[in-house]
Amino acid sequence: MAQDIVPIELGLPQGDVVTLWAPRWREDGEEWEAFLGHEDDLYAFPDAAHLAAFVRTTEEHDLSDHPAWHLVPALSVAELMPDEAHQYDLVGVPELVAEEPDTWTIGELADIVAIVRSLADVCELDEVHEVLGAADGFAVLDQGTFPFTGRDGERLWTDLAETISERWDEVLDALDAVVAVPEVDGSALEKSAEELVAFHADAAEAAAKAAGDDDTDEVDTDDEVAEADTEEVGEDVPVGFWAEVGIDPIKIIAAGSEYYTLRCYLDDEPVFLGSDGKIDVATSPRGLAKFLATEDLTDNDLTEVSTWDEVATKATDGSLDLEVDSENTYVLAGLGEDLGEGVDAVDPVQLDLAVELLTDAADWAGDDSVGEALGQSESLGWLVSFILAPDPTRMAPSAPFDAESAAWNKLVETFEDRLTVH
Repeated sequence: MAQDIVPIELGLPQGDVVTLWAPRWREDGEEWEAFLGHEDDLYAFPDAAHLAAFVRTTEEHDLSDHPAWHLVPALSVAELMPDEAHQYDLVGVPELVAEEPDTWTIGELADIVAIVRSLADVCELDEVHEVLGAADGFAVLDQGTFPFTGRDGERLWTDLAETISERWDEVLDALDAVVAVPEVDGSALEKSAEELVAFHADAAEAAAKAAGDDDTDEVDTDDEVAEADTEEVGEDVPVGFWAEVGIDPIKIIAAGSEYYTLRCYLDDEPVFLGSDGKIDVATSPRGLAKFLATEDLTDNDLTEVSTWDEVATKATDGSLDLEVDSENTYVLAGLGEDLGEGVDAVDPVQLDLAVELLTDAADWAGDDSVGEALGQSESLGWLVSFILAPDPTRMAPSAPFDAESAAWNKLVETFEDRLTVH
């Protein structure tokens, strides 16, 4: 990243957004701090692809005079993705202070309050400063757990937690009021969205390769044990929470955005988080965890799964880990264009996963359109089947593939229409 300009993610009521932050720097004997924005607006974007498209094409904003700005437009989309240390879940603060004031809780809260204080300084949000001055505990968070020990420390933490419970919405409302999502150049966004998709696809491939290497190593070193007692070894290997409950977190990358949801199989039939053919999704793992913890899911199809109560319990107590395995990451963006270019342009692994997702969603919704479009009697189905199951005895599909590309894009659009974003 360009020196002293940092991509950050803010968890706000409107969703997780990304922007750029320039921590304090000195210039001409004066100290400055800034965020990406203009005049009274704090610019924020739904993902790094939109942010990249903006910084590559727009010159009029508050960071254009920063001494390191000239480096930013050349950064890749991956370099503009906030790392874990710069992701601030402002919406989750009330839940955070409901925890015990241990090192991790106070450390996370200290980071959030620090960035909120910077936002208030730069955006001149007096109402935010008023809330942060309403409890003494805000001022000592950077000292760790020590101020919150003993009887006086308990009172300090209680006062802080009560202030957040009663007034944190004032902070969120003030920030929401200054956040603006500027328009970005369409052609620049198309290019950056392709970069984002490629990055996720490469990451998923690398993760799958790493997992495959691990599996190979285990086979090489433990072949005799596996052959002697496969069942016993299987029982000794921890399968993880999601494998135990039989439900999978999944990630969907479509149109330059990421979506997270849950899916399982009952009697080999797919069941998604949702109802009436609509899939409930969030744009981040934290957003999905918050949705699971706070929404009434009485009529949701996934609550019929016998292990659902275990998921609900972890979501409520904040311990739900929504890390997605590579085999449950589905990249839909860009596949239509690849199909239009022909067999050699398509990643068969990516296509196979995409077919799985579209088919599962359609089957769950009682929609026959995907099955019909992918039937081998249809040109799209013939092309897809040739890519996924190459056979030298079969006649290869012949270009042009415009009709097949259009048919695939229509299936993807129908799937995207099923998504209800929370």
